[in-house]
Amino acid sequence: MNQNELNPDASPQAAYGARLRRLRKERGWTQVDLAGRMDYSAVHVSGVENGTKSPTLRFSRSADLAFGLDGTADTFEREYREIKHGSLLEGFPEYVKHEKTATEIRLFQLGLVPGLLQTPEYARTVAEGDVQRGAITPEQAEERCSFLAERQAVLARPRPPMVIVVMDESCLRHAVGGAEVMERQFQRLIDVASLPNWVVHVSPFELGARRSFNLPINLLTLPDRSVVAYAESQARGHLERESTAVLPMLTSYHQLQAEVLSQAASVAMIEQVRKAIP
Repeated sequence: MNQNELNPDASPQAAYGARLRRLRKERGWTQVDLAGRMDYSAVHVSGVENGTKSPTLRFSRSADLAFGLDGTADTFEREYREIKHGSLLEGFPEYVKHEKTATEIRLFQLGLVPGLLQTPEYARTVAEGDVQRGAITPEQAEERCSFLAERQAVLARPRPPMVIVVMDESCLRHAVGGAEVMERQFQRLIDVASLPNWVVHVSPFELGARRSFNLPINLLTLPDRSVVAYAESQARGHLERESTAVLPMLTSYHQLQAEVLSQAASVAMIEQVRKAIP
């Protein structure tokens, strides 16, 4: 195969290809050798190395197995996810890294049930809606659902974080999918509220101007007790580490918790909305 010069600084995809080539050459493998180990064609490997073919989740996992990177902190799968997700919302890949180790997670969400609480059916319906609007491809929808499932699975670690969720009432009133999808989603919320490391609140419409936030916000308490905040709009995300900016948001979150429905009242509202499903 012809070997052109690669510029890893050109783009995240170029950096992925350059790293693939570097690790291959360090082992003395040809593209044919690597292709055989990954169950891909040499042409496919060449395309990824040169940046003319985008890596996929399957390709990345195969590369990790071939290079013995599976289970390490520096996998091609991680790099792939940063390409797929980091390019959409700034700060999100780094946020997810912190989320994996956080001791406390505080969430505020509008419109849709927070991702960490979504059932597979609910998450798939949301993703399919984006596909229908042309915002993402079917493959990206599948990757998004897979990525969310992995984030949820991390929360089941031996020492899980404390997760406090405040959902605007609109999260309950916004119908996603049919009655069966919403029924399962409401049951998921009720089940989670009974877990010792989860607290679920609903911010009722009546709260009005006393609601602290007008955009979704995530606050993570890290093992060293520092706090980082992540907020996003429709097309941009931002991870904030400076305490001068984060601490006022934490204060606002505490104020919000004091205003919203208790967990018992929140579960009662969820049950009420659930029973009204046609």
